[in-house]
Amino acid sequence: MTDEFIDAAGIAGYHAHVYYDRATRGRAERLRRAIGERFATRLGRWHDEPVGPHPASMFQIAFAVGELARLLPWLMLNRDGLSILLHPLTGDDYEDHARFALWLGAPLPLRLEALRRGAAPA
Repeated sequence: MTDEFIDAAGIAGYHAHVYYDRATRGRAERLRRAIGERFATRLGRWHDEPVGPHPASMFQIAFAVGELARLLPWLMLNRDGLSILLHPLTGDDYEDHARFALWLGAPLPLRLEALRRGAAPA
């Protein structure tokens, strides 16, 4: 364990991954629409099958550091039972998902072996 703290100024942005299944796809579509109308984000495409470290269907929300204070509380109140993984973009994709992430709702077991340590996100 190190005595040094990591400087949050190194965070370049954030990703949120919204997970859904066949039964909850409609709720995910509603949430996605509302996010697109209310926030400065880039909405990723739908992944109806697991991809990378994500063990379930999901779409990604990419956003700037300055948008976190607006988007996170809104997601807390409006996620409609969906699980959401939120992580910073520090330049280390593995650590971002494994160590620095937070969950809204039930956490899912990520497939971290799909990520390389020290690799920036694609």
